[in-house]
Amino acid sequence: MLDKHTKIFLAGHNGLVGSSILRRLIFKGYKNILIASRYKLDLFDQKKVFNFLKKNKPKAIIMAAARVGGILANNDYKAEFIYENLCIQNNIIHSAYLNNIKNIIFLGSSCVYPKNSKQPIKESYLLSGELEKTNEPYAVAKIAGIKMCESYNYQYKTNYKCLMPTNTYGPNDNYNLNTSHFLPALIKKVHDYKNKKVKKIIIWGTGNSKRELIYVDDIADACIFFLKKKTKETLINIGSGQDYKIKYYLNFIQKKLKVKGKIYFDKTKPDGTKRKLLDISIALSYGWKPKIGLSKGFDLTYSAFLKNAK
Repeated sequence: MLDKHTKIFLAGHNGLVGSSILRRLIFKGYKNILIASRYKLDLFDQKKVFNFLKKNKPKAIIMAAARVGGILANNDYKAEFIYENLCIQNNIIHSAYLNNIKNIIFLGSSCVYPKNSKQPIKESYLLSGELEKTNEPYAVAKIAGIKMCESYNYQYKTNYKCLMPTNTYGPNDNYNLNTSHFLPALIKKVHDYKNKKVKKIIIWGTGNSKRELIYVDDIADACIFFLKKKTKETLINIGSGQDYKIKYYLNFIQKKLKVKGKIYFDKTKPDGTKRKLLDISIALSYGWKPKIGLSKGFDLTYSAFLKNAK
């Protein structure tokens, strides 16, 4: 039984999602959270991961450690995205099994689903079609993680669950335009235009692709919620249940920042997947639901962005 005194190892506590999970665990009164910086624990080294888990004996693991990035980074660093993610998840999942750790939350991404999936996307659509080429190596790595968890559950009776969040945003996001996801990139571009650092706002593609967003604390709460649940399913979608065009988000940010910018859509660049709306009915059936809407989520995100900028 997992309770507030259960030792939980949070892998990847410094990232966007990991830092939110750490904040939420502390806020909810969890007393025994195990974290390790990359200098203390090399997740690429299976022996070190095994020994770390053997020594510290956590009862549960939340896997937020991953190599992540937006469309440009995924396209330019295909080798790193497949190799690093496979290494991290293989080492943690297998070492957890060897150390008799029965509970894992493995975090993936909505990009594991085929690019031409019916909408909204059900968990059963996994491996039913071709992946989006720009992030295929990352998606293949995450699909391998899902299938690894499913296989260990089947063969070893573990309780490994795979949560697939939609596009995530929030405090501690990455605003590097070469490696960021679409929303922080839009925030940075509009902010820079407002502060006269750039003369125009350039958006990749047509702006017509639709994206679903979820505030990072909702994902963190989902991780904690499902860590304590026994579920029939290994794979569970986590989203907000709404999606809008990239153009909509751009206009929304401009209104929030009171900016009317010169916008150019660079149609020589890819749009990525046309639409990715997740079917979250399985998550809802267990009693989880998202709580933070786009307006409040954006305000919290932009406030943190300004604080970090200073």
